[in-house]
Amino acid sequence: MNNTIRELRAERGWSQAHLADQLEVSRQTVNAIETGRYDPSLPLAFAIARLFGTTIEEIFTI
Repeated sequence: MNNTIRELRAERGWSQAHLADQLEVSRQTVNAIETGRYDPSLPLAFAIARLFGTTIEEIFTI
């Protein structure tokens, strides 16, 4: 699944480790989501959207 997490994270100057800490997941999980190797669970996708102040649909695309 394509997503804009890397861009949103970069706009805020956050590292993958910082985002991982905010979401209570590993940095490797953040990397896997950003590169499309892992699709987050629905609760994690909602947490990501909430953290960035946007909707799931604006972050994740097919």
